[in-house]
Amino acid sequence: MISEATAKNLSLAQALESLADLELESRNTRSIERRFRLSRLHAQHSIDSFNFKHHKSRMELKHRILRLLDLDFLAKGTSAIIIGNPGVGKSFLAKIIAWRACQANQRVLFTTAMDMLNHLLASQVDHSLIRKLRIYTEPTLLGGDSLRKASKNSNPPAE
Repeated sequence: MISEATAKNLSLAQALESLADLELESRNTRSIERRFRLSRLHAQHSIDSFNFKHHKSRMELKHRILRLLDLDFLAKGTSAIIIGNPGVGKSFLAKIIAWRACQANQRVLFTTAMDMLNHLLASQVDHSLIRKLRIYTEPTLLGGDSLRKASKNSNPPAE
């Protein structure tokens, strides 16, 4: 950094400001990576990979779908429930929104309804239900797929 500041003929204040900017950017990147890792999303899906022409309902709702990416509903404390016929992209869209929330440095958990219910039912055995409920109530965004069956090897989310 010192050699770069010298080469650019930066003052001490400018060099320190540049160094502080690099540190903030690095912290933000690490925070987003941590949010993604804890979200249980398996990939970072982008709206660019969402084919709006795949199904007519996607084209009809394109404006509303794009508005969801603003995440205003999170700031307002409201929910977004995506419903539709099989194969129209509900789960994929939910993953896109969840990744966008990770990028906005929001706490996210993506799960299935079956995994969540199994995890909560199991917590009744060891009387940890209240503690385990926090796993599902503390994230800003709880995303999931309600119809997918839980796999035999599914793991409960890390605490």
